[in-house]
Amino acid sequence: MTKLNLPVCLCLLAGLLAFEALALDAPAQADAAAAAPSAEAVPDKVERSVVKVFSTVRYPDPFKPWTKQAPNDISGSGVVIDGKRILTNAHVVLYASQVQVQADQGGDRIPATVEAIAPGIDLAVLKLDEPAFFDKHAPLPRANTLPAIKDAVLAYGFPTGGTSLSITKGIVSRIEFVPYNTTVSGLRIQIDAAINPGNSGGPAVAGDKMIGLTFSKLGGGENIGYIIPNEEIELFLQDIADGHYDGKPALFDELQTLENPALRAYLKLDKSVEGIVVHQPSRTDAAYPLKEWDVISKIADSPVDNQGKIRLSADLQVNFQYLVQKAAKDGKLPLSIVRAGKSMQVQVPVGTDKPMLVSDLKGSYPPYFIYGPLVFSKASYPFLSILGNKDAVSRLGFIGSPLITQLASSPDANRDEIVVVSSPFFPHKLTTGYSNPAGGVVHSVNGTPIRDLRHLVAVLRDLKDEFVTLEFDGIGGEAMVFPRAEMLAATDDILTDNGVRAQGSPDMMAVWQGAAAK
Repeated sequence: MTKLNLPVCLCLLAGLLAFEALALDAPAQADAAAAAPSAEAVPDKVERSVVKVFSTVRYPDPFKPWTKQAPNDISGSGVVIDGKRILTNAHVVLYASQVQVQADQGGDRIPATVEAIAPGIDLAVLKLDEPAFFDKHAPLPRANTLPAIKDAVLAYGFPTGGTSLSITKGIVSRIEFVPYNTTVSGLRIQIDAAINPGNSGGPAVAGDKMIGLTFSKLGGGENIGYIIPNEEIELFLQDIADGHYDGKPALFDELQTLENPALRAYLKLDKSVEGIVVHQPSRTDAAYPLKEWDVISKIADSPVDNQGKIRLSADLQVNFQYLVQKAAKDGKLPLSIVRAGKSMQVQVPVGTDKPMLVSDLKGSYPPYFIYGPLVFSKASYPFLSILGNKDAVSRLGFIGSPLITQLASSPDANRDEIVVVSSPFFPHKLTTGYSNPAGGVVHSVNGTPIRDLRHLVAVLRDLKDEFVTLEFDGIGGEAMVFPRAEMLAATDDILTDNGVRAQGSPDMMAVWQGAAAK
């Protein structure tokens, strides 16, 4: 019996390590492949549509949230698309303070701005400061069907090792619907053309048309690269047409396969029933249409098999969640289910983001608040890079830290997010005798359980007690008691001594300076 809905922990941990992933459209693959010209027939004009993208980025420092990491110059690739725009990967321009574009052998770099970005599906659109660039660089046509396995493909881009355009050749090896980053999934095409750093954002071409955008390679793998197919690109471009990116609709229920004979017998299912089992609904309120042990047999009009797959063509099956983004209308998804032996149709609400205690920063910088020698922030995926350290994982697991035990949990009545001490103490006599609290999860302040960072700031703001008492989650820790008046008085000196410009991020300072609760 296989758990299907991508063990969320593994999906989250994958999202901590890298941006890169996914794929393209369906049916008439065989016909399209037969009609397409060979890769060798690609005209030279394709090369004029491919550009090099230069970015100066300043990534967040999750362990010093009051600052940013040092500027870093990176480069990637991009391709001209309709509307006088450049399409590239989100990870090429995420956190960029400056973006420039240069054509192959094209001379000066042209300033660009990020018009839209979707880190989850790793896509971004750029606008140029000089629209005349597009007079000589036409958009590259995009295929409207999925390529076939073994179709020849050329990957264009500007990988490290040289300054001119690189073209590598391979074939389409695999097409799947898989997790990209955190809770976002999509189609992904695997190719065996050589992909290297710098290729990200360049087009993959079959015949004379683009079939997708290069975005990653498998670390440690030989000739295993991935492209985001045109179908995902079209969904992204449609989404941003109104000037705002909403995200991809998805089901967030925990599901499992229906292959085990004992499970089928337990559910008293007829042999004709196939589908995927709802193990844990994403909501438990009475109004939510899915219940535990429901069997999802169809999504819209497409049958779901016992492994949770739907068939796109004679030789291609993908995870049924692929159809969510196609079948959902106005936030509702039509499903056929079997419950207690009875078939029924339901309309299930779908969202674009699953609320989690630990969330992604989505291109923003982490919120923080400094109180005396303490720095508080919220736990985020970048902060959890600490989980790459085996010793840290063992220690956190041993003490039962929520950073381990609640990594994949949703908000509940007690918590909306996990609040952490993100940094070691600033040097000060107030900390004498206390252990380094960095990585500690705040449980309560003066006996008040803390729901989120805003709540923590409000509680500290409204305190009238002589002492401030901090309790942390996990066993074997210590409570920390500080004189409240001295903590307040020390804060400005600590900020000045350590070159910190602001006591908190703007959103937290708005809480700190707001009216006290009555």
